[in-house]
Amino acid sequence: MIELQSITKNYDEIVALDNIDLHIVKGEVFSVIGSNGSGKTTLLRIMAGVENPTRGMMFFDGKKIDAEDLVEVRRKGTMVFQKTSLFNTTVYRNISYGLKLRKLSHRIIDERVEESLNIVRLEGYEGRWAKSLSGGEQQRVALARALALKTEVLFLDEPTANLDPKNVSIVEEAIMRINREGETTIVIATHNMFQAESLSERTAVLIGGKIQQIGRSKDIFKLSSIADFTRIENIFTGISTIPKEGTSIVKLENGMSIATTIRQEGNVTLFIRPEDIILSKEKIVSSARNVFKGQIVGITDLGHLVKLRVDTGREFIVQITKRSFDEMNLNIGLKIYLTFKAGSVHVV
Repeated sequence: MIELQSITKNYDEIVALDNIDLHIVKGEVFSVIGSNGSGKTTLLRIMAGVENPTRGMMFFDGKKIDAEDLVEVRRKGTMVFQKTSLFNTTVYRNISYGLKLRKLSHRIIDERVEESLNIVRLEGYEGRWAKSLSGGEQQRVALARALALKTEVLFLDEPTANLDPKNVSIVEEAIMRINREGETTIVIATHNMFQAESLSERTAVLIGGKIQQIGRSKDIFKLSSIADFTRIENIFTGISTIPKEGTSIVKLENGMSIATTIRQEGNVTLFIRPEDIILSKEKIVSSARNVFKGQIVGITDLGHLVKLRVDTGREFIVQITKRSFDEMNLNIGLKIYLTFKAGSVHVV
């Protein structure tokens, strides 16, 4: 369905994608997994015809795509962005907007709206004001809007980010249903290994704008180095210097510095396991070299474990027990501290 050859994307001096070769098979669910800043969204935007690559070629259904062909690509595929953007009107008008642009009959539009709402389990919401809905419901409306178009390819950028477990389950069920019943090709960008493994037949691992591995999802996550990356999720790149005494200091692009016991100079990629990060409401007095203040921006319930997304200027994934989560009374928007030792910072 889609083939990329030597796709590169530059933003001034920043290389967002570096020489990407990739093919998406018609009818499959394909995941691109990587940490924030790895290039996942840029890759999806190029495949969806939203952006042009700096260099390289893309083929859609066997046809080479040039700049003048992007309108056709956008008609055959649609993208649901991570940050939901709905019109300030009813759910019906939000979903029917694209259908009216395609000049479909009122009967077909009504049928499409009803069907797509059924898939995302929002039956009867046609008359609700879209922006009055919860964040999870708004994300489901955005997905319904894309489903109503019945395009050949659906591009989903972090489709369950910031959603509670109930909404996550509904969205994932909808993805599997439209792939199974409509044979829709689906490409998902996610940082969630569990989601990639459960939803997709194949996965590409993207680190620093480069594809490190492509293969069957269940095989990808058996590989120790890839499993470490996908389960850890806290992947950062920067420039390491070694002071005369003490640990190495890795300076990231945003100015943040992380201390590590690995004595290595130059460009490095490092990671921190989510379970190695201590989370607290107050700053902890300890020997740990890395202490950052941040805000909880996402929560994922994994049963007896909870994963938190914490924005410190760079986003970290922290894993704690459900009991600790409940006892600390944590919630989205809460300001907290992250603490981890230099010895917990590993270099790829």
